[in-house]
Amino acid sequence: MAVALNYAAEPEPRRTAWYGQLYVQVLIAIALGVTIGYFWPGTGEALKPLGDAFIKLVKMIIAPVIFLTLVTGIAGMSELRSVGRVAGKAFAYFLFFSTLALIVGLIVANVIQPGAGMNIDPASLDTGAVETYVAKAHDSGIVEFLMAIIPTTLVSALAGDALLPVLLVAILFGIALSMVGEPAAPVRDMLERVGLVVFKLVGILMRAAPVGAFGAMAFTIGKYGIDSLANLAGLVATFYLTSLIFVLLVLGTMARLTGFSILKLIRYLKAELLLVLGTSSSESALPSLMEKMERAGCQKSVVGLVVPTGYSFNLDGTNIYMTLAALFIAQACNVDLSLGDQIALLAIAMISSKGAAGVTGAGFITLAATLSIVPSVPVAGMALILGIDRFMSECRSLTNFIGNAVATVVVARWDNALDRDALNRALNGEPPAGPARPAEETDPD
Repeated sequence: MAVALNYAAEPEPRRTAWYGQLYVQVLIAIALGVTIGYFWPGTGEALKPLGDAFIKLVKMIIAPVIFLTLVTGIAGMSELRSVGRVAGKAFAYFLFFSTLALIVGLIVANVIQPGAGMNIDPASLDTGAVETYVAKAHDSGIVEFLMAIIPTTLVSALAGDALLPVLLVAILFGIALSMVGEPAAPVRDMLERVGLVVFKLVGILMRAAPVGAFGAMAFTIGKYGIDSLANLAGLVATFYLTSLIFVLLVLGTMARLTGFSILKLIRYLKAELLLVLGTSSSESALPSLMEKMERAGCQKSVVGLVVPTGYSFNLDGTNIYMTLAALFIAQACNVDLSLGDQIALLAIAMISSKGAAGVTGAGFITLAATLSIVPSVPVAGMALILGIDRFMSECRSLTNFIGNAVATVVVARWDNALDRDALNRALNGEPPAGPARPAEETDPD
């Protein structure tokens, strides 16, 4: 008999002192990290391994989380055509809002013109540090990207750190499991039980989130310093403001049309958002996002498909950054882009943003890939924003994360796979309906 997975990625008791709550601990850790990095920058830089170690711990568990969630979700679908239907709706959503994010960045850059008046000669820039990213960009084209989706073996997908091969294997395995039917019931039951253990492990790893956020933030401030934002504060402020407008107005409108509040969703995900802020990586909160989206009433199969796919194809923050940064470089280098040039830039960015998806440092690498194809904008101009990219990556990650949370609820609603009562209870901070968890599954702390 199959068991119901009880995902506990955030193992907090219902009655906990304020200092025992995960999001409070992460917030305190971020503040301490900023303090250490500002007053003792050398010490801050030395704490980098703490942040790196935590992100590696999370990446270690991402593949099995996606595999187990998606396989059991697909195997539980009554009809296999449901998989294609959900995937089609998800990709339609991704294409529309990713393109819209690129357009928003383009419009804002033309209106505010953050790079105007800098009068930079591209020949005077030191491009040594940028060449590494350009090389990576050339290695992440569309053909290479598509070929990389297919793993060497069935098992190697679970041993790597790329999301899309895991998705491919999970979808194929789930479909095969569903086609076999009743004889495969013991396998499905075993995978669900393994899922209980894996998500308990996620809960254990999340307890290290404050340590990871502390180390990552101390390193960022210690290495780059708060003063490093001074010269390019206009671009940073423009990017943060544009992302905020996109989240509150564009995604907020979509959320309202779907029947929920974007502000309540942000409050519901506050612990994960603080973790993303501290580590500058949206992947650090991926397992917890999947757990919370299911707790908020989204069907497991939809969560398993939309969330990890969105991490590669629904990068709203990265897309805003790409067009905004590209036009900033053009303006700073006195390159006048015609409407046709900007449309061409937009079209190329739509493709390159998918080609470099999932690559470490995807935002900067994707920008390099785009500019290397657009001859009118000097790639050397990327040296202007290299020093502040770390600060902008935090905003990219936050926007990407919120965008994928909204996408999951919207696609679940479109597919009639959303429990509205569970969604309302989750966003309003109420306990889930139904019987309490069995004693053996209750967190001991």
